[in-house]
Amino acid sequence: MRYHTLGPSGLLVSEICLGTMTFGGQGGIWTAIGDADQQAADAIVARALEAGVNFIDTADVYSEGLSEEITGRAMRNSGHPRTDVVLATKVLGQLGPGVNDRGASRGHIMDGVKASLKRLGTDYIDLYQIHGLDPVTPIEETMRALEDLVRQGHVRYVGLSNWSAWTLMKALGIADRHGWTRPVTLQAYYTIAGRDLEREIAPLLEAEKLGLMVWSPLAGGLLSGKYDRDGNGPQGSRRVSFDFPPVNRDRAFDCIDAMRVIAEARGVSVARVALAYVLAKRFVMSIIVGARSVEQLDDNLAAAELKLTPEEMAALDKVSALPAEYPGWMIERQDRRPAITG
Repeated sequence: MRYHTLGPSGLLVSEICLGTMTFGGQGGIWTAIGDADQQAADAIVARALEAGVNFIDTADVYSEGLSEEITGRAMRNSGHPRTDVVLATKVLGQLGPGVNDRGASRGHIMDGVKASLKRLGTDYIDLYQIHGLDPVTPIEETMRALEDLVRQGHVRYVGLSNWSAWTLMKALGIADRHGWTRPVTLQAYYTIAGRDLEREIAPLLEAEKLGLMVWSPLAGGLLSGKYDRDGNGPQGSRRVSFDFPPVNRDRAFDCIDAMRVIAEARGVSVARVALAYVLAKRFVMSIIVGARSVEQLDDNLAAAELKLTPEEMAALDKVSALPAEYPGWMIERQDRRPAITG
């Protein structure tokens, strides 16, 4: 297992992060995503920690809070000290019937962190993330609330998730202007079949030295190689019952066909190739993998050991290349300049 710093901080996190969205299976979409009970979660967490994973990500909305409860107990049941785990969770989504039971307002953030600490059974959260953009709350209010949580000791680092490049940059600017705690990470969707963040977000992350946590690097299981072009897959699998995130299927299956050639030549799964491709990108800090079983987790963990050759990466880059988009194509055109010699 390799480790990277948590963005610009000095804290080290494993390049594979255990996601716990599959824990609980309580309410709405969460039943379709995964229903690992405490016993299954204990085994998954223990195996991940044994393999060198020290990074666990959850959220208050997963299974309506039950995922956090199961995650906290699984960490304690593992026998590892709390300091062995970098624990991340998120706040934003609806967790009650009231109009203020959601969002990134100071009120909801302060209520949310207390509830998460209680469910997780811990004194502090290593990385507290805003789960998405709140169009109602001023970003300055959100950033001030996060700063106060750090000062109070409830939270050690802060991050954002599913934010656009310009709003992320605005949050960084506000933090810098006031001398507040800067976000150190962005959690975002990125796969070989969905490379959109390479247009604006990835360059921003590299320039500002933020760490990228990739969610759903297998596109909700679509890139596992277990589905056909009509969307048919294993009975009871996640994509069959919950078709998310949205993917251009023609491009996705072109990528799967190319990855299958590599997978068969290497004697590994298509899923492992898909994860290894994302891990090879220099702007990726950690990929979040979820699992319903230890066996599924083991195959995902093995992606850390698979090194794709430059030729394999070039082939996958080509088949998954983004279509040209303005202003990118104009910037590229205007940046052409004669070779400098001498």
